Amino acid sequence: MVKKFNYGGQAVIEGVMMRGQAAMVTAVRRSDGGMAMDTQLLPAMANSRMRKTPFIRGVVALIEAMVLGVKSLLYSANVSIEEEKEEKLSGRAVGGIVAGSVAFAVAVFFMGPLFLTRLIDDYIESSIVFHLVEGFVRLGIFVAYLKLLTLSTSLRRIFAYHGAEHKAVNAYEAGVPLEVGAVREYSTAHTRCGTSFLFVVLIIAIIVFALIGRPSLWLMVLSRVILIPVIASLGYEITQFGARHIESRLVRAFLAPGLWLQRLTTREPDDSQLEVALSALRKAVEIDQLEEAEPAASG
Repeated sequence: MVKKFNYGGQAVIEGVMMRGQAAMVTAVRRSDGGMAMDTQLLPAMANSRMRKTPFIRGVVALIEAMVLGVKSLLYSANVSIEEEKEEKLSGRAVGGIVAGSVAFAVAVFFMGPLFLTRLIDDYIESSIVFHLVEGFVRLGIFVAYLKLLTLSTSLRRIFAYHGAEHKAVNAYEAGVPLEVGAVREYSTAHTRCGTSFLFVVLIIAIIVFALIGRPSLWLMVLSRVILIPVIASLGYEITQFGARHIESRLVRAFLAPGLWLQRLTTREPDDSQLEVALSALRKAVEIDQLEEAEPAASG
């Protein structure tokens, strides 16, 4: 048996990417009903000591997820327009896309709430109240952003594949056969989902920024940038802890809002979408089993 590993991935255009220990597998439904699959072995760094070190692994995992996500999205886009050959992105191009995504997130979810709250700064005497108001503004923008995404027909299909990804992973972790009929009953929500992670990050941000107090504006702006890795690391550790202790009522209560938000980013998939997610997961597990068997055979 393959060693216990937290499989997961993301939805892409008409498909699902699953990240295993040894490889990233992207399965995409073709326009003719067939299925295309791309397998990319991960570099050794993907399972390095940094990837396993508490409070460092969160940042590493976040960067990795963004890089792998860009590559899998590109592959799915090529399949959707019936191009067999995947375009190869240079490291600089992938870095540019990731940097642009981070800049957008910082501007919308960190700088935006700060400057909006500063508009009523004269009416807020307490530093704690200021950060609570900023935090609620940030949460409001986040929920509104997710709600806005649900208005797109094409994104709703991606959200269905997101639900298929969660069902497949939930079924795998429950130990049931990775077949459509067996996984259909499982939830479209998962405790390690990126949506839940982002919600936890926004809550932690309130606490971290409150500890800084209410310095000058330029220091507050600077803190919203340089403390993001710290907040992301804490968010990752809390999310992983919650996933391991989901049987606790207190943990379930804390994670409940993030799981509720997944109703906006997931939809109930059809059997065809489930088949795609299961194909990607089965392939990722198969590769890991082969990788584990080879050293044993050679020994």
